[in-house]
Amino acid sequence: MKNLKELNYDERNVIINKGTERAFTGKYYDFEEEGVYVCKQCGTELFRSEDKFDAGCGWPSFDDALPNKIKRVLDADGRRTEIVCAECNGHLGHVFEGEGFTDKNTRHCVNSISLDFKPKK
Repeated sequence: MKNLKELNYDERNVIINKGTERAFTGKYYDFEEEGVYVCKQCGTELFRSEDKFDAGCGWPSFDDALPNKIKRVLDADGRRTEIVCAECNGHLGHVFEGEGFTDKNTRHCVNSISLDFKPKK
């Protein structure tokens, strides 16, 4: 496994303890630069900017993830599907299907605090 970044209190609350940041407050919600979103904890590349879209939900939304970089895990309540980094198991958010936002019909709803961004060179 890659070296893990030391997380602050708020980052640990979401990434380790599976919390959620408040809607419309995250750094990457209204963010339009070209590049790649990476796991805040381990640096694994997760999402491309061209797969990001505005679902109006208050969190960054992506209709696709990079291959084999995300794992899906059933939430403890059995009602939602959690997404975690396949490398470090850090909590990212949840995935929803069948909402019709894009042709791919998938929305990875991700906490900004779980991500870092690498701009396109």
